[in-house]
Formats: sequence, structure tokens, C-alpha cells
Amino acid sequence: MNLFANDCFCNDATLVKHYLCSVQYTLKKSLGQHFLRDEKISARIVEAIIAEKPSRLLEIGPGAGAITKYLLPHDEMEYLAFEVDEEKVTFLQKNYPAHQQQFLLQDVLTADPPFEGEFMVAGNFPYNISSQILFKILDWQAQVPVMVGMFQKEVADRVAAAPGSRTYGIISVLVQAFYEVDLLFHVEPGAFNPPPKVRSSVIRMRRRTEFPAMTSKADFFKLVKAAFNQRRKMLRNGLKQLMHPSILQDSFFDKRAEQLSVKEFAALTFQLNSSKNTSKEL
Repeated sequence: MNLFANDCFCNDATLVKHYLCSVQYTLKKSLGQHFLRDEKISARIVEAIIAEKPSRLLEIGPGAGAITKYLLPHDEMEYLAFEVDEEKVTFLQKNYPAHQQQFLLQDVLTADPPFEGEFMVAGNFPYNISSQILFKILDWQAQVPVMVGMFQKEVADRVAAAPGSRTYGIISVLVQAFYEVDLLFHVEPGAFNPPPKVRSSVIRMRRRTEFPAMTSKADFFKLVKAAFNQRRKMLRNGLKQLMHPSILQDSFFDKRAEQLSVKEFAALTFQLNSSKNTSKEL
């Protein structure tokens, strides 16, 4: 499918509506590409980003520039974009020539942090790697105080889910240990070209000022993943390889993983076989 961008910057200062770009680009379903075409939605996403007043911003997956064109005029912040599709990088570089060096052919999943110090992450994330992007943000948690992004609604619901709900799982616990999550708004399939078969949601993650006490992030991740590996069984089934049998005899472990709060998971790290019972810096 060949597509043309209809809203492009012709220079650094002016957004020209209904301008037919000279550079053609191709939709790649293998990369999970669904191009956002609803300008009101693009503007709402950018409004949520700029409200955080970032000094540095990494946009992941700019694609054809649906929100990029609204971000570039904000020269009060340093801006970089990671895009895995070489064709889209060329498209963006030709249509925003003053910003060529800011569009990088880079897979975020294998990348190092693009800035020294803290930076915000934003984007209309490809559905096929959206969960992996969340894990990458957790890797960069010390440098990423805020994220605003669009996900498949099912993924967004899982990230924001509360204990006891059917959607509460690994990603819920891991993200919520380090970030406060807010669902900002939903986006219907018709806002995209081509329309996906699912609804989307824009969420905001703000890093917590205090994290729940735990032995280490590595212990926490290991425990949470093990607990949910058998989420329909009692907690002791998933943790029997990680804790001494005498500990698992407690009636607390009659619960299922989905019943535990983030703080309860963090507290359990002190019961791990490998635990040194000392809280490490996260």
C-alpha cells in the first residue's frame, strides 16, 4: 500500500495543512504500522506530552510524523526519534530537513539511552512491540521520569489494572512499582490508516518519588514473573523454586498472584532464597 503524507512541515516555523509531500512511503504490516490520521488525536497526544515540560524527549516510532510535526516547533526541548523503518527515516529527513540529524535509524529495543541525564519518552507505539517498549522503559527507569504513549487498549488496560482484576498481571505489577499510571483517553480504529481491529488508549506514566521496599529490582522481576507463571494456582506453586518450603507453608501463599498488591510482591523479595535481607539501591 502506497501512502502520501498530507500534513508536513515545509520549514521550521510553519505547519502547512493539506500540503502534498513529494516523498512517498509504504505501509509495512510486518512492523505493526497503523498511521494516525486524526489530527485532533495527534494534537491531544502532543498536548499531554508538552504539559510535562520535558527538557529532552525521545519519540519512539515516529512513522510518517503524525505527532512529530507538532513536536518539532517546541525548540525549548532537545528532541530525538528512534525509527526502525529506514524508509520512514528517509521520509522524515526529506520533509523536515532542518531536523535530519534528529531522526535516527535505531531499534529502541537494542538501544542505549539516547541522552545523558533524564529524558521523557513518547510515541504512537507499534502494537507488535508495545509490551517490550514498556520493559525497555523500566530498564531506563532511572533516566525516564515520564512516558506518554499510545498502546492497544488491551495492553493499556493491563498496565493500569488493579489487584484482583482479570487484566492484572506481570506488566501491571512491574510498571506500577515504579510509575503511577493514568489512562488519558481512548482512540477509535477510524483514527488510523489502515484501521486496526482493536481500540487504542493513550496512557501517561509518571515515575514514583518513592518505590516499595525490595531487595533489588532483579529479585522483584524474578519473583513477579514466577508468581504469574501459574496465575490460576496458589502462590506457593509458582514460588516453590524461589523460597524455602517452611516459608511457603504460611496460609498467605494460599492466595493467587492476581490477589497481591505491588507492595506485597516487593515485600516477598526479602523471603527469597537468594535474599540477603538488605534493601539495595534501585
